[in-house]
Amino acid sequence: MGKINGVLKCLFVFFNVLYAILGCVLIYLVVKSSSYGNQAEQLSTLGGPSMGWGWVFAIGILAIACLGIYAGVSENVYALKAFAGLMVVGMIIMMIFGIIVVVVRNKVKEELDNTSSEVVKPLMENKELRAALEEIQSAVRCCGVVSAQDWGGNIPNSCRCRSNSFECALKPQGSSGPDEIYKQSCSEFLFSWANFFCQIMMGFFFGLAVTALLGLLISILMVHQIKRHDGGAGLSIAMKGY
Repeated sequence: MGKINGVLKCLFVFFNVLYAILGCVLIYLVVKSSSYGNQAEQLSTLGGPSMGWGWVFAIGILAIACLGIYAGVSENVYALKAFAGLMVVGMIIMMIFGIIVVVVRNKVKEELDNTSSEVVKPLMENKELRAALEEIQSAVRCCGVVSAQDWGGNIPNSCRCRSNSFECALKPQGSSGPDEIYKQSCSEFLFSWANFFCQIMMGFFFGLAVTALLGLLISILMVHQIKRHDGGAGLSIAMKGY
C-alpha cells in the first residue's frame, strides 16, 4: 500500500502529464515560430517578447511537469518539496508574466498610435507581411498600417475605396494606384487583434498561476501524508521492540 492516497496521487500525476504535454506543444510552437525569425525580431521592437523567453517558458513547464510526475510516482518527499518550491516560484512568475502582458498591450497601443510611416517602412519590405496587409485592407476597408503613405508611391488596389464618400479620401500626391482610397488606417483593427491575443495570454498566465497554487497545496498535502505514514511506521516498530 502506498504512502499517499491513491486518488490524490493519480490526480496529481494526471495533471502533471497534461502539463508535460503542454510543454511539448509549446516547444513545438516555439520551433515553428523560430522559422519566422525576422518577423519575430521586428515585432519585438514594438514591445513583443523575444523568442528566448519562449524557450525558457516552454522548457520550464516541461521540466517541472516531469519533476511532478517523478515525485508523485516515487512518493519521494524531497522531490515533492522541490516541486512545491517551484510551484511558489512559478505562481509568482505567472503573475508577473500576466502583468507584463497588460503592459505590452498598452505599449503596443501607444506604439501604433505614435508610429510614423518611416518606422513601418522596414516591415513593409517583407512580402508576407505586405500580402497579409492587403488581405486585411480588402476585408476591413482600411489602407496602410499608419496611413496610405506606408505603401510609398505605389498604393495597391486593395486600398481602392468602393464605399460612400465618408470612408474615401484622395490618394497622396505623386503616388500611383486608385484615385480614391480608404481614409481609415488599419492600426485600430490590428490593435483589436493584438488586444484579443493579449487577453488570451492573460487568461493563460493567470490560469497557470491558479493551477500552480493548487499544485502547491496538493504537494504539501502529499508531503504531510508521507510524513504521517513514516511517523506511524516508526512508532509501531518502536512499540514492537518495547
